[in-house]
Amino acid sequence: MSLSVSRRLAAATAIAVAGLLAATSPAALAAPTAVTAAPTPPDIPLANVKAHLAQFQTIATNNGGNRAHGRAGYKASIDYVKAKLDAAGFTTSLQTFTSSGATGYNLIADWPGGDPNSVLMSGSHLDSVTSGPGINDNGSGSAAVLEAALAVSRAGLQPTKHLRFGWWGAEELGLVGSKYYVNSLPAAEKAKISGYLNFDMIGSPNPGYFVYDDDPTIEQTFKNYYAGLGIPTEIETEGDGRSDHAPFKSAGIPVGGLFSGADYTKTAAQAQKWGGTSGQAFDRCYHSSCDTTANINDTALDRNADAIAYAIWNLGAATPVPPGPSFENTADVNIPDSPGAAVTSPITVSGVAGNAPATTKVDVNIVHTYRGDLVIDLIAPDGTAYRLKNSSSDSADNLVTSYTVNASSEVANGVWKLQVKDVAAQDVGYINSWKITF
Repeated sequence: MSLSVSRRLAAATAIAVAGLLAATSPAALAAPTAVTAAPTPPDIPLANVKAHLAQFQTIATNNGGNRAHGRAGYKASIDYVKAKLDAAGFTTSLQTFTSSGATGYNLIADWPGGDPNSVLMSGSHLDSVTSGPGINDNGSGSAAVLEAALAVSRAGLQPTKHLRFGWWGAEELGLVGSKYYVNSLPAAEKAKISGYLNFDMIGSPNPGYFVYDDDPTIEQTFKNYYAGLGIPTEIETEGDGRSDHAPFKSAGIPVGGLFSGADYTKTAAQAQKWGGTSGQAFDRCYHSSCDTTANINDTALDRNADAIAYAIWNLGAATPVPPGPSFENTADVNIPDSPGAAVTSPITVSGVAGNAPATTKVDVNIVHTYRGDLVIDLIAPDGTAYRLKNSSSDSADNLVTSYTVNASSEVANGVWKLQVKDVAAQDVGYINSWKITF
């Protein structure tokens, strides 16, 4: 969201004052320091994603109007993506196959680090049909996955899992490229892939917000993201089994993904909750020559690109926490727009033996129009405060993330509280829910 100069100055002043008070407060000096925040997912710049789409459009325009398998436009698209990833520090490889008498290409990109025995993979098909440039189908998914990968590089991310990205050829001919990749993997390598995330059409001009329901953990991750935005989702059925997640699923690999709709018609109920036009296809230019850069809904593309990063960061980069009993409070608590005023949301914990673990996990879901204003603490039953988040200049909306707290000196049973302060004026929000896991 954009802020006026006065708003920014007010926020900056409040943040500076809060920081000074925190730095000089005896309580702050004695505050526990063993709190590790899970890496915060970045906001993926829409302008960057659209810049990739503009390149795909130019490539198609210069190569017969499409980027289809076996055509020069497809190879130029692969070369463009590979060059970006090579420059960002990825290890890339081109995998070739033959389909319909022509050479096809898959591009695989690995980010250094992470557990090689636990691979989180994200992918999309890069080819179009012969009748058009394929900007929504599937330049949108390809561009967003590319930008998410580049965000990994910009962050210098050190993930828990090994991160791998794939761009598939000849999807429009029957998932040829992704089938070839999965079938080429030895059984031991397939077993290492902990999840595959697929993104095929995520910028439809009359968009819906559909989430694959194939794997519960992946599905819930995406649902959590959209819940943080206050956007309802539906289970994806239009393209079920028709995109590149299908070969992974058939191999026993957990899969998930996002979809904004193709040639099915948006219902009146869907238009009421998502906007757009009822009685009209989600994408009237599906598999047509008009699937150009004009055939994109920026809001849907932006949200879905951010959702990709959210999933990668939470499924692949979050600090692993052993499973234990969880307790949750889903009651909304309004956060007053009064700098320094604190609100709390309590959770009563019972039936947990002994002390809390050193890996106590706190999941936070806060709806707010400027999350940088928020200061958040976990309050133990004895009143000890564990700082989860300080104020910052982060102007993004909402906070849906996890923290790991070394609360091993605290008795687990009792009333734990999430305490939230809004340290600057003009932006509002509420605690949507929070959960503590021991």
